[in-house]
Amino acid sequence: MTKYLNDEYRDRGMKKWGGFFLSEHSSEQEIYAQKQLKINSQKPQMETYEIGRILQEAKIKNRKIAIQLEAVDSEGNYYDDVIGFLKGADSMGIYVENEKIHYDEIRNVELVDHMKWSE
Repeated sequence: MTKYLNDEYRDRGMKKWGGFFLSEHSSEQEIYAQKQLKINSQKPQMETYEIGRILQEAKIKNRKIAIQLEAVDSEGNYYDDVIGFLKGADSMGIYVENEKIHYDEIRNVELVDHMKWSE
């Protein structure tokens, strides 16, 4: 019979990882709770010409925009704004980064202020 150095040691298996999973689970639950508490308020419905003016300014000045869509989730809350640079447009809608947004889906659009890294 071969005697190993640690014959008395009995590995606890997955039990030793319990604390790790518990803390990670707790942090995920906190993030989930914060998302549940976050409710996007309804922004005012903008006129078509006003939306066009802001989109044109964003394209000319290469500024980021934030667009609130007309869509709501199952609880009646508005989704997060689509934020990014205006990459192009066609007859049906605009392209913000890699996402296409139809003109009739836009509820509100605004220019996003540029923050310096030092702020």
